[in-house]
Amino acid sequence: MDGQAELKQAEWNRQIKVREAEARKDSAVFEADAEILRAKGVAEANKIIGKSLQGNEAYLRYLWIQGLQDGSSETIYIPTEANLPILEATRNLKK
Repeated sequence: MDGQAELKQAEWNRQIKVREAEARKDSAVFEADAEILRAKGVAEANKIIGKSLQGNEAYLRYLWIQGLQDGSSETIYIPTEANLPILEATRNLKK
């Protein structure tokens, strides 16, 4: 009787492990599906934005000018004839 009880307990423990593994697998599948849907949404949004910006050079130029005016833009270095940037080493020095 003790052997049969241990066998039943072992079978029960095995079933529990299998069900837990199935639950983890189902969870992973659902998370993967959610990630795929999110990526498709991002791709569609990028496609819409890309289409809306085609042929809108004036709007893009406006955004660029606004970025220059608000002071949050980065310094842009333009290469010289020798393909070396003009460095502003003394730009921040106080006179």
